Amino acid sequence: MIGGGPVAVTLDQVADAAGVSKSTASRVLSGSSRVSAQTRRAVQSAAERLGYRPNRIASGLRTRRSNLIGLVITNLVNASFHTITEVLQQRLDECGYQVLLCVTDSDPVRERRYLDMLLDHRVDGLVIVGTGANTETVRQVSAAGIPVVNLMRSPDDAPGDSVMAGDREGAELAVRHLLDLGHRDIAFIGGPPTVDSGRDRYAGFAAALAAAGLEPDPALCERGPYTMPFGAEAVTRLMASDRPPTALYSANHEATFGTLGALVQLGIRVPEQLSLVCHEAAPWFPYWHPPITVVDNGARDLGELAAEQLLRRIDSRPDNGGSDNGGLGSEDPGRLIRVGARLVVRSSTAAPGRPAS
Repeated sequence: MIGGGPVAVTLDQVADAAGVSKSTASRVLSGSSRVSAQTRRAVQSAAERLGYRPNRIASGLRTRRSNLIGLVITNLVNASFHTITEVLQQRLDECGYQVLLCVTDSDPVRERRYLDMLLDHRVDGLVIVGTGANTETVRQVSAAGIPVVNLMRSPDDAPGDSVMAGDREGAELAVRHLLDLGHRDIAFIGGPPTVDSGRDRYAGFAAALAAAGLEPDPALCERGPYTMPFGAEAVTRLMASDRPPTALYSANHEATFGTLGALVQLGIRVPEQLSLVCHEAAPWFPYWHPPITVVDNGARDLGELAAEQLLRRIDSRPDNGGSDNGGLGSEDPGRLIRVGARLVVRSSTAAPGRPAS
């Protein structure tokens, strides 16, 4: 005890207790991924056992590191976004980072406010599922040397790396499946064309129809916001038309939740009256009655790849022993990584007028 207070545990003591060098202990506690899992566990265990508490403010001023990662995301209603958030938080926590979660509700003004806040806090990296309305602000974040990963949505001029789902591929799989069952009057509920997923899934829908000698029927296509009310309104309009569809590809995941509730209220029997394929999996889709055929976009893989790419960019910075500015200069426009989609066939699809087998 000194002056009646506890003696602060030093980094040297943590390193000695873990049996590693001071520099290795520092790398672990500063969040570097350039250490083995065994070494990371040994250092973290020693720090916890000794009660080591780093001075984050002083450390941040000295190393220009905050050990904070910003995650800007439109909502957590989307099951894929929920999974991605869990994966990112777990992976980044293992590497010593804390995630600042910023949910924008697709509001560009709120999104810009969050981006400004994260820049002010000098976060060590940014993962963004964005609205596409604040590219200039994201560019300012990147210009400050903060690595950026655009996830699932990536404006053409967005800085940083992009981790994207195989949306067009998944849409083609969904529609080909319905065509193979004999459907020709196939409806589409999707997101707006201003967003990657809305644009790419519609393109895949149209491409699959074109391969079968068909064209999208404007009366069977509903495109709108990522909300439950839109899904309910859209499917109600479709089923009330003079020529209702025999199949529906619901490509707007948030709208899907409203679509399902509306189908129940309307008394539409699936798949006898309407075959249904939904884009993006949700944990309870296999337990719906009937279990829902889905396009699985690999949400867990998307989260893992986003974390991996962000950590790689962080480790490449000079203040972390790397040789560049996070790979964000004009000579490196960013890397595009795409995760493939797969179709999971369940009982919500069948030939027109027939129950599922």
